[in-house]
Amino acid sequence: MTEPVQPSEGWGVLHLFCKGANGADWKAIESAVAAAEAADLQVIAVAMLGHKAEVGFMILGPDWWKLREFQAAVTAARLDIVDSYVSLTEISEYAAGVPEEMRNMRLYPELPPDDKPAWCFYPMSKRRNPGQNWFTMPFDDRKELMYGHGKSGREFKGRILQVITGSTGIDDYEWGVTLFGQFPDDLKEVVYTMRFDEASAEYAEFGPFYAGIVSPVGELASRLG
Repeated sequence: MTEPVQPSEGWGVLHLFCKGANGADWKAIESAVAAAEAADLQVIAVAMLGHKAEVGFMILGPDWWKLREFQAAVTAARLDIVDSYVSLTEISEYAAGVPEEMRNMRLYPELPPDDKPAWCFYPMSKRRNPGQNWFTMPFDDRKELMYGHGKSGREFKGRILQVITGSTGIDDYEWGVTLFGQFPDDLKEVVYTMRFDEASAEYAEFGPFYAGIVSPVGELASRLG
């Protein structure tokens, strides 16, 4: 067997967005999910809303080969992957020194939360415009802005679980943001509220948004297959 390819800390994260649900082999998909979970991966299945995708998967685990095997199993089961995102769990440079429990929650999250079926994902980067370049600002100034940004997010504790993963050098944007909410409007409200922080209003660039409903893969098979 090929040797594992894994980060020195944290996990790999793969988001897959697929079409072709009606013609897919759902027994094969269920088997792929079971095999992935037996290989210590976490698989979150999502019924997607809108035209961009019909089914989504968020897969987390240490070995990139295992993530790739799940991707191959999905395509073999006749789902057409129309978009994807690759990232890593991480501890932000602005969160150095957080307690060990919080550190582990960010590097090794336990997903999905039981009471938050509303789901969305979007990638984002920081701007590098002339006169508006995040990366030329002093570290302490950036840290202060991120502290204010995080303070706004903490107002949604209990309503939103946010998973931020790093993708600099791995995918088109610098971070992937996955939100789990109790209600769909929680997703809208948290993103709207946090966009008024200077860190977002002045420096954030957002990619496409994907929204859906977290569901056991067996239920997806019965509803979408």
